[in-house]
Amino acid sequence: MEEKKGFFSRLLRGLTKTRKSIARGLSSIFSGFSHIDDDFYEELEEVLIMGDLGVDTTMTIIDRLKDEVDERGIKEPEDCRQLLIDIIREQMAVRETAYDYENRKSVVLVIGVNGVGKTTTIGKLAAQLKNKGRKVIVAAADTFRAAAIEQLTEWTHRAGVDLIAQQEGSDPAAVVFDACQAAKSRKADVLICDTAGRLHNKKNLMNELAKIRRVIEREFPEAYLETLIVLDGTTGQNALVQARVFKEAADISGIVITKLDGTAKGGIAIAIQAELGIPVKYIGIGEGIDDLQKFDPDAFVSALFEKPEDDNQDDEKPEDDKIEEEESEEGEHDDGIDS
Repeated sequence: MEEKKGFFSRLLRGLTKTRKSIARGLSSIFSGFSHIDDDFYEELEEVLIMGDLGVDTTMTIIDRLKDEVDERGIKEPEDCRQLLIDIIREQMAVRETAYDYENRKSVVLVIGVNGVGKTTTIGKLAAQLKNKGRKVIVAAADTFRAAAIEQLTEWTHRAGVDLIAQQEGSDPAAVVFDACQAAKSRKADVLICDTAGRLHNKKNLMNELAKIRRVIEREFPEAYLETLIVLDGTTGQNALVQARVFKEAADISGIVITKLDGTAKGGIAIAIQAELGIPVKYIGIGEGIDDLQKFDPDAFVSALFEKPEDDNQDDEKPEDDKIEEEESEEGEHDDGIDS
């Protein structure tokens, strides 16, 4: 219970920028309007879109809100607040089976463009699984990016798990082949595979991921395949574009959203799940090894929409034990895919 409470306080701090954008805007609307009319709904739309929920998701939420307001005969704007929160929370629900892979013999394929935090996510996830008593092996199949293998070596050492790697420039599918053999021979519970975030074009991306998937299905058929896409929350709607491209290339089963502590665009988590129908399973709100957490829709929506009594101390950013984010020295977010 204390751990969950501690994470929620970090979540509140991490989502400060988004919460100030959304919750304060909503408070102004709910207290500023004396009745519900078109202007009221237009103001709500603007606040949600500015929070990066996106136009399509916002319109879906507002249409649902209008229907519920009419059906229930609600007249007071303030009475819409909890109704709006409940509608959004319902959209963000994660099924009970979302984390079944943790308790099965499984392969976790981690995809996403350069700069989103794939390496750090893999290290944190490996550490969490190991702490639950699972035997974990990591495959360094991003062989194209300079320093990718070194960074993953650092994180796996920190997590205390084995790494399977070859030289930079090696065939990623060959690395995955070796990792599958190692996972079987060492009786690993979970094999986590890093993948390239930058390839020449969309066709190459699809071909590479398809080749890796075929190797896994052929060499480790008894393993359950979980495919997680890592997205950078600070990129807002661009993260949604990336997710759409990767959805064409891979059967994505879950989303990891990182860097939510540095953005006013936290609403993108709602937009992605609503528009793609893929659940957000993990969120990152810091760079420490414990700062990747399973997505809790109740806590997330509460942190975004329910304004706490005192926001003053939220401007301070907690100091975490940090490892340099992957690709940070490249100084840019590379979308990694050319059409």
